[in-house]
Amino acid sequence: MAAVAAIYDQLKALNTEVLAISTDSVFSHKVFTEVSSAVSQINFPLLSDRTQQISKAYRVLNEKTGAAFRATIIIDPEGIIITKFVNPPNIGRNVYEIVRMIQGLQYNRKTGEVVPANWVPGQSGIARDPNYIGRI
Repeated sequence: MAAVAAIYDQLKALNTEVLAISTDSVFSHKVFTEVSSAVSQINFPLLSDRTQQISKAYRVLNEKTGAAFRATIIIDPEGIIITKFVNPPNIGRNVYEIVRMIQGLQYNRKTGEVVPANWVPGQSGIARDPNYIGRI
């Protein structure tokens, strides 16, 4: 969460809403934000999923522990899940890849071009044309 907080302004500039959801209680969240200097910097909603309904709905609940996996879910403006990253418990997110993914999705939506591997903003995409199949 702290890593996402560090790029929150970039995400807002991309017209992106951020929610942090965990199976911890709101009381745990309150204490966590009071004792952790990094977490105290979070300025987006931190939601409690004590019933595990959200984690189950997004299929990110670890049934053995009752906690959600470390996941990033990107939902488009129509409410459709576009991508879901699930990290191992001991590996943090690559927040720059999250930003790049959102930029690529927005570029594709705006231009209709396919975003190739390792694309970064400023580069062109690939025109989606059946005549190009097998030629690129």
